[in-house]
Amino acid sequence: MAEPKDPPPDEPGELTLAQVAARAGVSPGTVTRWVARGLVPGYDGTWTAASAAYVRVVARLRARGHSLDEIKRAGDRGQLATGPLEDLLRGSEGRYTPREMAHASGLEEAMIERILTALGLGNLAEELMSEEDMEMMRYVAAMLAAGLPAAAFLQLARVYGQALAQIADAEVRLVHLYVHEPLMREGMPSVQIAEEMEELVRELIPFVVPLMSYVHNRFLAHFVEQDVIGHMEAELAESASEEGRLRVAIAFADLAGYARLTVERGDEEALEAVERFVEAVEQTLPHDARVIKTLGDEVMVVASDPVALTDWAVGLQAEIDRGQPPPRIGIHYGEALYRDGDYYGREVNQAARVVARAAGGEVLVTRPVVDMAAGVDGVSFERIGEIGLKGFLEPTELFTASARGA
Repeated sequence: MAEPKDPPPDEPGELTLAQVAARAGVSPGTVTRWVARGLVPGYDGTWTAASAAYVRVVARLRARGHSLDEIKRAGDRGQLATGPLEDLLRGSEGRYTPREMAHASGLEEAMIERILTALGLGNLAEELMSEEDMEMMRYVAAMLAAGLPAAAFLQLARVYGQALAQIADAEVRLVHLYVHEPLMREGMPSVQIAEEMEELVRELIPFVVPLMSYVHNRFLAHFVEQDVIGHMEAELAESASEEGRLRVAIAFADLAGYARLTVERGDEEALEAVERFVEAVEQTLPHDARVIKTLGDEVMVVASDPVALTDWAVGLQAEIDRGQPPPRIGIHYGEALYRDGDYYGREVNQAARVVARAAGGEVLVTRPVVDMAAGVDGVSFERIGEIGLKGFLEPTELFTASARGA
Protein backbone atom coordinates (compact mmCIF):
# COMPACT_ATOMS: atom_id res chain seq x y z
CA MET A 1 0.00 0.00 0.00
CA ALA A 2 1.45 3.36 -1.01
CA GLU A 3 2.05 5.73 1.88
CA PRO A 4 0.11 9.04 1.58
CA LYS A 5 2.34 12.00 0.91
CA ASP A 6 2.22 15.59 -0.28
CA PRO A 7 3.16 15.83 -3.97
CA PRO A 8 5.34 18.64 -5.24
CA PRO A 9 3.18 21.80 -5.41
CA ASP A 10 3.94 22.40 -9.09
CA GLU A 11 2.25 19.16 -10.29
CA PRO A 12 -1.07 20.20 -11.86
CA GLY A 13 -4.30 18.36 -11.06
CA GLU A 14 -3.06 16.88 -7.78
CA LEU A 15 -4.11 17.74 -4.26
CA THR A 16 -2.05 17.69 -1.10
CA LEU A 17 -2.81 15.43 1.84
CA ALA A 18 -3.55 18.52 3.91
CA GLN A 19 -6.08 19.76 1.33
CA VAL A 20 -7.81 16.38 1.16
CA ALA A 21 -8.05 16.21 4.95
CA ALA A 22 -9.32 19.79 5.22
CA ARG A 23 -12.05 19.22 2.64
CA ALA A 24 -13.22 16.13 4.54
CA GLY A 25 -13.04 17.89 7.89
CA VAL A 26 -10.59 15.40 9.43
CA SER A 27 -6.89 15.38 10.29
CA PRO A 28 -4.17 14.26 7.84
CA GLY A 29 -3.32 11.44 10.25
CA THR A 30 -6.89 10.15 10.04
CA VAL A 31 -6.73 10.12 6.24
CA THR A 32 -3.44 8.23 6.43
CA ARG A 33 -5.04 5.57 8.63
CA TRP A 34 -8.01 5.24 6.28
CA VAL A 35 -5.69 4.72 3.33
CA ALA A 36 -3.78 2.05 5.29
CA ARG A 37 -7.09 0.26 5.97
CA GLY A 38 -7.86 0.22 2.23
CA LEU A 39 -10.84 2.58 2.53
CA VAL A 40 -9.80 4.81 -0.40
CA PRO A 41 -10.11 2.82 -3.65
CA GLY A 42 -7.80 3.89 -6.45
CA TYR A 43 -5.30 5.75 -4.27
CA ASP A 44 -1.87 5.12 -5.81
CA GLY A 45 0.31 7.59 -3.96
CA THR A 46 -1.09 10.78 -5.46
CA TRP A 47 -4.26 12.59 -4.51
CA THR A 48 -6.76 12.99 -7.34
CA ALA A 49 -10.24 14.51 -7.15
CA ALA A 50 -11.72 10.98 -7.20
CA SER A 51 -9.67 9.67 -4.28
CA ALA A 52 -10.35 12.87 -2.33
CA ALA A 53 -14.06 12.35 -2.93
CA TYR A 54 -13.81 8.87 -1.38
CA VAL A 55 -12.22 10.42 1.70
CA ARG A 56 -15.20 12.80 2.07
CA VAL A 57 -17.61 9.88 1.70
CA VAL A 58 -15.79 7.94 4.42
CA ALA A 59 -15.85 11.02 6.67
CA ARG A 60 -19.61 11.43 6.22
CA LEU A 61 -20.22 7.73 6.92
CA ARG A 62 -18.08 7.91 10.05
CA ALA A 63 -20.05 10.97 11.18
CA ARG A 64 -23.23 8.93 10.80
CA GLY A 65 -21.85 6.24 13.10
CA HIS A 66 -20.67 3.58 10.64
CA SER A 67 -17.61 1.57 11.68
CA LEU A 68 -14.47 1.30 9.56
CA ASP A 69 -15.19 -2.40 9.01
CA GLU A 70 -18.68 -1.60 7.68
CA ILE A 71 -17.26 1.06 5.37
CA LYS A 72 -14.55 -1.34 4.15
CA ARG A 73 -17.13 -4.01 3.29
CA ALA A 74 -19.31 -1.46 1.48
CA GLY A 75 -16.30 -0.22 -0.48
CA ASP A 76 -15.22 -3.75 -1.41
CA ARG A 77 -18.72 -4.48 -2.73
CA GLY A 78 -18.72 -1.32 -4.86
CA GLN A 79 -21.45 0.42 -2.87
CA LEU A 80 -19.38 3.60 -2.57
CA ALA A 81 -18.28 3.70 -6.21
CA THR A 82 -20.45 6.70 -7.07
CA GLY A 83 -18.70 8.91 -4.52
CA PRO A 84 -16.32 10.52 -7.05
CA LEU A 85 -19.28 11.61 -9.20
CA GLU A 86 -20.02 14.32 -6.64
CA ASP A 87 -16.80 16.10 -7.61
CA LEU A 88 -17.69 15.80 -11.29
CA LEU A 89 -20.97 17.63 -10.66
CA ARG A 90 -19.98 19.98 -7.85
CA GLY A 91 -18.60 22.92 -9.86
CA SER A 92 -15.91 25.35 -8.76
CA GLU A 93 -14.85 25.99 -5.18
CA GLY A 94 -16.60 28.65 -3.13
CA ARG A 95 -14.90 32.04 -2.97
CA TYR A 96 -17.59 34.72 -2.45
CA THR A 97 -19.14 35.79 0.83
CA PRO A 98 -22.85 36.77 0.83
CA ARG A 99 -21.80 40.42 1.03
CA GLU A 100 -19.50 40.08 -1.99
CA MET A 101 -22.23 38.21 -3.85
CA ALA A 102 -24.69 41.01 -3.13
CA HIS A 103 -22.27 43.72 -4.24
CA ALA A 104 -21.40 41.98 -7.52
CA SER A 105 -24.94 40.91 -8.43
CA GLY A 106 -26.83 44.00 -7.32
CA LEU A 107 -29.14 41.94 -5.10
CA GLU A 108 -29.54 42.55 -1.37
CA GLU A 109 -28.10 39.91 0.96
CA ALA A 110 -31.55 39.20 2.40
CA MET A 111 -32.93 38.66 -1.11
CA ILE A 112 -30.12 36.26 -1.98
CA GLU A 113 -30.93 34.23 1.12
CA ARG A 114 -34.64 34.18 0.23
CA ILE A 115 -33.83 33.04 -3.32
CA LEU A 116 -31.58 30.22 -2.13
CA THR A 117 -34.17 29.11 0.43
CA ALA A 118 -36.92 29.12 -2.20
CA LEU A 119 -34.76 26.99 -4.48
CA GLY A 120 -34.17 24.52 -1.65
CA LEU A 121 -30.50 25.51 -1.43
CA GLY A 122 -30.64 27.49 1.80
CA ASN A 123 -27.49 25.82 3.11
CA LEU A 124 -25.46 27.71 0.47
CA ALA A 125 -26.16 30.97 2.30
CA GLU A 126 -23.92 29.70 5.13
CA GLU A 127 -21.00 28.85 2.82
CA LEU A 128 -18.67 30.62 0.44
CA MET A 129 -20.35 30.67 -2.95
CA SER A 130 -18.84 29.74 -6.30
CA GLU A 131 -18.58 31.29 -9.73
CA GLU A 132 -21.63 29.25 -10.77
CA ASP A 133 -23.58 30.69 -7.83
CA MET A 134 -22.50 34.19 -8.83
CA GLU A 135 -23.59 33.68 -12.43
CA MET A 136 -26.96 32.38 -11.27
CA MET A 137 -27.55 35.43 -9.06
CA ARG A 138 -26.71 37.74 -11.96
CA TYR A 139 -29.32 35.90 -14.04
CA VAL A 140 -31.87 36.42 -11.26
CA ALA A 141 -30.99 40.12 -11.01
CA ALA A 142 -31.52 40.45 -14.77
CA MET A 143 -34.94 38.74 -14.54
CA LEU A 144 -36.05 41.10 -11.77
CA ALA A 145 -34.68 44.10 -13.65
CA ALA A 146 -36.69 43.03 -16.70
CA GLY A 147 -39.87 43.53 -14.69
CA LEU A 148 -40.68 40.15 -13.12
CA PRO A 149 -42.10 40.90 -9.64
CA ALA A 150 -40.04 39.48 -6.79
CA ALA A 151 -43.08 37.68 -5.34
CA ALA A 152 -43.68 35.91 -8.65
CA PHE A 153 -40.01 34.99 -9.01
CA LEU A 154 -39.82 33.49 -5.51
CA GLN A 155 -42.84 31.31 -6.25
CA LEU A 156 -41.25 30.29 -9.53
CA ALA A 157 -38.00 29.51 -7.69
CA ARG A 158 -39.84 27.18 -5.30
CA VAL A 159 -41.43 25.36 -8.25
CA TYR A 160 -38.07 25.05 -10.00
CA GLY A 161 -36.38 23.82 -6.85
CA GLN A 162 -39.02 21.20 -6.05
CA ALA A 163 -39.32 19.98 -9.63
CA LEU A 164 -35.59 19.80 -10.30
CA ALA A 165 -34.93 18.15 -6.94
CA GLN A 166 -37.39 15.44 -7.95
CA ILE A 167 -35.70 15.11 -11.35
CA ALA A 168 -32.21 14.87 -9.83
CA ASP A 169 -33.41 12.35 -7.25
CA ALA A 170 -34.98 10.22 -9.98
CA GLU A 171 -31.82 10.39 -12.11
CA VAL A 172 -29.64 9.17 -9.25
CA ARG A 173 -32.02 6.45 -8.11
CA LEU A 174 -32.71 5.10 -11.60
CA VAL A 175 -29.03 5.01 -12.54
CA HIS A 176 -28.36 3.27 -9.23
CA LEU A 177 -31.06 0.64 -9.86
CA TYR A 178 -30.35 -0.01 -13.53
CA VAL A 179 -26.59 0.59 -13.81
CA HIS A 180 -24.79 0.64 -10.47
CA GLU A 181 -26.43 -2.40 -8.85
CA PRO A 182 -26.03 -4.66 -11.94
CA LEU A 183 -22.30 -3.81 -12.00
CA MET A 184 -22.06 -4.71 -8.32
CA ARG A 185 -23.84 -8.01 -8.91
CA GLU A 186 -21.31 -8.83 -11.62
CA GLY A 187 -18.58 -8.53 -9.00
CA MET A 188 -16.80 -5.70 -10.79
CA PRO A 189 -14.05 -4.08 -8.66
CA SER A 190 -14.99 -0.80 -6.97
CA VAL A 191 -12.47 1.29 -8.91
CA GLN A 192 -13.70 -0.09 -12.22
CA ILE A 193 -17.33 0.56 -11.25
CA ALA A 194 -16.39 4.15 -10.45
CA GLU A 195 -14.71 4.52 -13.83
CA GLU A 196 -17.73 3.04 -15.65
CA MET A 197 -20.12 5.33 -13.78
CA GLU A 198 -18.01 8.42 -14.37
CA GLU A 199 -17.77 7.67 -18.10
CA LEU A 200 -21.56 7.21 -18.27
CA VAL A 201 -22.25 10.47 -16.46
CA ARG A 202 -19.79 12.39 -18.65
CA GLU A 203 -21.56 11.08 -21.75
CA LEU A 204 -25.07 11.80 -20.44
CA ILE A 205 -24.62 15.28 -18.95
CA PRO A 206 -24.39 17.12 -22.31
CA PHE A 207 -27.84 15.80 -23.26
CA VAL A 208 -29.68 16.61 -20.00
CA VAL A 209 -30.00 20.39 -20.43
CA PRO A 210 -31.18 20.24 -24.09
CA LEU A 211 -33.74 17.59 -23.14
CA MET A 212 -35.12 19.66 -20.27
CA SER A 213 -35.10 22.78 -22.44
CA TYR A 214 -37.06 20.97 -25.16
CA VAL A 215 -39.69 19.66 -22.72
CA HIS A 216 -39.93 23.04 -20.98
CA ASN A 217 -40.50 24.92 -24.24
CA ARG A 218 -43.14 22.43 -25.35
CA PHE A 219 -45.06 22.79 -22.10
CA LEU A 220 -44.54 26.56 -22.02
CA ALA A 221 -46.20 26.90 -25.43
CA HIS A 222 -49.06 24.66 -24.26
CA PHE A 223 -49.75 26.67 -21.10
CA VAL A 224 -49.47 30.02 -22.89
CA GLU A 225 -52.26 28.79 -25.15
CA GLN A 226 -54.30 27.65 -22.14
CA ASP A 227 -53.74 31.00 -20.43
CA VAL A 228 -55.07 32.89 -23.46
CA ILE A 229 -58.17 30.68 -23.52
CA GLY A 230 -58.58 31.03 -19.77
CA HIS A 231 -58.48 34.85 -19.95
CA MET A 232 -61.09 34.82 -22.71
CA GLU A 233 -63.44 32.54 -20.81
CA ALA A 234 -62.93 34.47 -17.58
CA GLU A 235 -63.99 37.69 -19.36
CA LEU A 236 -67.02 36.00 -20.91
CA ALA A 237 -68.05 34.82 -17.45
CA GLU A 238 -67.51 38.36 -16.07
CA SER A 239 -65.29 36.83 -13.39
CA ALA A 240 -63.84 39.20 -10.81
CA SER A 241 -61.34 36.84 -9.21
CA GLU A 242 -58.95 38.18 -6.62
CA GLU A 243 -55.28 38.34 -7.51
CA GLY A 244 -53.74 34.87 -7.27
CA ARG A 245 -57.09 33.08 -7.62
CA LEU A 246 -58.16 31.03 -10.61
CA ARG A 247 -61.48 29.41 -11.44
CA VAL A 248 -60.68 25.78 -12.17
CA ALA A 249 -62.13 22.29 -12.26
CA ILE A 250 -60.48 20.11 -9.62
CA ALA A 251 -60.54 16.33 -9.64
CA PHE A 252 -59.17 13.88 -7.12
CA ALA A 253 -58.90 10.24 -8.09
CA ASP A 254 -57.66 7.22 -6.18
CA LEU A 255 -57.96 3.45 -6.15
CA ALA A 256 -60.72 1.92 -4.06
CA GLY A 257 -59.40 -0.75 -1.71
CA TYR A 258 -55.72 0.14 -2.20
CA ALA A 259 -54.82 -0.49 1.47
CA ARG A 260 -56.45 -3.91 1.32
CA LEU A 261 -54.63 -4.64 -1.93
CA THR A 262 -51.24 -4.09 -0.27
CA VAL A 263 -52.15 -6.68 2.36
CA GLU A 264 -53.67 -9.25 0.01
CA ARG A 265 -51.22 -9.01 -2.91
CA GLY A 266 -48.14 -7.35 -1.41
CA ASP A 267 -46.46 -4.00 -1.93
CA GLU A 268 -44.97 -4.80 -5.36
CA GLU A 269 -48.25 -5.78 -7.00
CA ALA A 270 -50.07 -2.90 -5.31
CA LEU A 271 -47.45 -0.46 -6.61
CA GLU A 272 -47.80 -1.87 -10.13
CA ALA A 273 -51.55 -1.25 -9.90
CA VAL A 274 -50.91 2.37 -8.87
CA GLU A 275 -48.42 2.86 -11.71
CA ARG A 276 -50.93 1.52 -14.25
CA PHE A 277 -53.61 3.79 -12.82
CA VAL A 278 -51.45 6.95 -12.88
CA GLU A 279 -50.30 6.12 -16.41
CA ALA A 280 -53.92 5.69 -17.52
CA VAL A 281 -54.77 9.09 -16.01
CA GLU A 282 -51.83 10.84 -17.69
CA GLN A 283 -52.47 9.26 -21.10
CA THR A 284 -56.20 10.05 -21.23
CA LEU A 285 -56.46 13.54 -19.70
CA PRO A 286 -58.11 16.23 -21.83
CA HIS A 287 -55.86 18.77 -23.49
CA ASP A 288 -56.36 21.50 -20.89
CA ALA A 289 -55.84 19.28 -17.82
CA ARG A 290 -52.71 18.24 -15.98
CA VAL A 291 -51.69 16.20 -12.99
CA ILE A 292 -50.70 18.57 -10.19
CA LYS A 293 -49.39 15.95 -7.78
CA THR A 294 -49.66 12.35 -6.71
CA LEU A 295 -49.59 11.00 -3.17
CA GLY A 296 -49.59 7.24 -2.91
CA ASP A 297 -52.52 6.07 -5.00
CA GLU A 298 -54.19 9.51 -5.11
CA VAL A 299 -53.92 11.86 -8.09
CA MET A 300 -54.90 15.54 -8.14
CA VAL A 301 -55.88 16.94 -11.54
CA VAL A 302 -56.71 20.54 -12.44
CA ALA A 303 -58.32 21.75 -15.67
CA SER A 304 -59.99 24.88 -16.95
CA ASP A 305 -62.94 23.05 -18.50
CA PRO A 306 -65.21 21.08 -16.09
CA VAL A 307 -67.17 19.71 -19.05
CA ALA A 308 -64.17 17.97 -20.61
CA LEU A 309 -62.91 16.84 -17.20
CA THR A 310 -66.24 15.20 -16.35
CA ASP A 311 -66.38 13.49 -19.73
CA TRP A 312 -62.81 12.23 -19.12
CA ALA A 313 -63.65 10.90 -15.65
CA VAL A 314 -66.64 8.93 -16.90
CA GLY A 315 -64.61 7.56 -19.82
CA LEU A 316 -61.71 6.57 -17.58
CA GLN A 317 -63.90 4.23 -15.57
CA ALA A 318 -64.64 2.28 -18.73
CA GLU A 319 -60.91 2.06 -19.57
CA ILE A 320 -59.91 0.21 -16.39
CA ASP A 321 -59.52 -3.53 -16.94
CA ARG A 322 -61.66 -5.86 -14.95
CA GLY A 323 -59.76 -7.44 -12.11
CA GLN A 324 -57.91 -4.18 -11.43
CA PRO A 325 -58.82 -1.98 -8.46
CA PRO A 326 -61.53 0.44 -9.67
CA PRO A 327 -60.79 4.16 -9.34
CA ARG A 328 -63.11 6.57 -7.60
CA ILE A 329 -63.22 10.19 -8.73
CA GLY A 330 -64.55 13.40 -7.22
CA ILE A 331 -64.87 16.65 -9.20
CA HIS A 332 -65.63 20.19 -8.08
CA TYR A 333 -65.56 23.55 -9.87
CA GLY A 334 -64.65 26.81 -8.17
CA GLU A 335 -61.99 29.37 -7.34
CA ALA A 336 -58.65 28.15 -5.99
CA LEU A 337 -55.65 30.06 -4.71
CA TYR A 338 -52.62 29.48 -6.95
CA ARG A 339 -49.24 29.39 -5.21
CA ASP A 340 -45.90 27.80 -6.12
CA GLY A 341 -47.36 25.69 -8.93
CA ASP A 342 -50.07 24.19 -6.69
CA TYR A 343 -53.68 24.99 -5.82
CA TYR A 344 -55.05 25.68 -2.34
CA GLY A 345 -58.18 26.75 -0.56
CA ARG A 346 -61.69 25.73 0.37
CA GLU A 347 -62.69 24.57 -3.10
CA VAL A 348 -59.68 22.23 -3.33
CA ASN A 349 -60.50 20.78 0.09
CA GLN A 350 -64.07 20.27 -1.00
CA ALA A 351 -63.00 18.29 -4.08
CA ALA A 352 -60.82 16.11 -1.85
CA ARG A 353 -63.79 15.44 0.45
CA VAL A 354 -66.05 14.58 -2.49
CA VAL A 355 -63.81 11.73 -3.66
CA ALA A 356 -63.79 10.34 -0.12
CA ARG A 357 -67.55 9.79 -0.42
CA ALA A 358 -67.30 7.97 -3.76
CA ALA A 359 -67.34 4.20 -4.14
CA GLY A 360 -65.03 2.23 -6.40
CA GLY A 361 -65.91 2.81 -10.05
CA GLU A 362 -67.97 5.90 -9.21
CA VAL A 363 -67.65 9.53 -10.32
CA LEU A 364 -69.13 12.08 -7.90
CA VAL A 365 -69.53 15.75 -8.84
CA THR A 366 -70.87 18.88 -7.19
CA ARG A 367 -73.66 21.24 -8.30
CA PRO A 368 -71.26 23.74 -10.02
CA VAL A 369 -69.98 20.90 -12.21
CA VAL A 370 -73.48 19.79 -13.15
CA ASP A 371 -74.48 23.36 -14.01
CA MET A 372 -71.52 23.57 -16.42
CA ALA A 373 -71.64 20.02 -17.81
CA ALA A 374 -75.33 19.16 -17.88
CA GLY A 375 -75.40 19.34 -21.66
CA VAL A 376 -72.49 16.97 -22.28
CA ASP A 377 -73.40 14.34 -24.84
CA GLY A 378 -73.07 10.85 -23.45
CA VAL A 379 -72.96 11.84 -19.78
CA SER A 380 -75.90 11.79 -17.37
CA PHE A 381 -76.18 12.98 -13.77
CA GLU A 382 -78.20 11.52 -10.95
CA ARG A 383 -78.77 13.53 -7.81
CA ILE A 384 -77.77 11.82 -4.56
CA GLY A 385 -78.75 14.63 -2.23
CA GLU A 386 -77.17 17.09 0.14
CA ILE A 387 -74.34 15.34 1.97
CA GLY A 388 -72.33 16.53 4.95
CA LEU A 389 -68.62 16.54 4.11
CA LYS A 390 -65.95 16.43 6.79
CA GLY A 391 -64.75 19.92 7.68
CA PHE A 392 -67.69 21.73 6.03
CA LEU A 393 -70.56 23.19 8.06
CA GLU A 394 -73.05 23.30 5.19
CA PRO A 395 -74.05 20.16 3.26
CA THR A 396 -72.81 19.72 -0.32
CA GLU A 397 -75.15 18.72 -3.13
CA LEU A 398 -73.66 15.66 -4.84
CA PHE A 399 -74.42 13.84 -8.09
CA THR A 400 -73.16 10.68 -9.72
CA ALA A 401 -71.89 11.11 -13.28
CA SER A 402 -72.12 8.16 -15.62
CA ALA A 403 -72.22 7.26 -19.28
CA ARG A 404 -75.66 7.97 -20.67
CA GLY A 405 -77.59 4.76 -21.02
CA ALA A 406 -75.16 2.83 -18.80
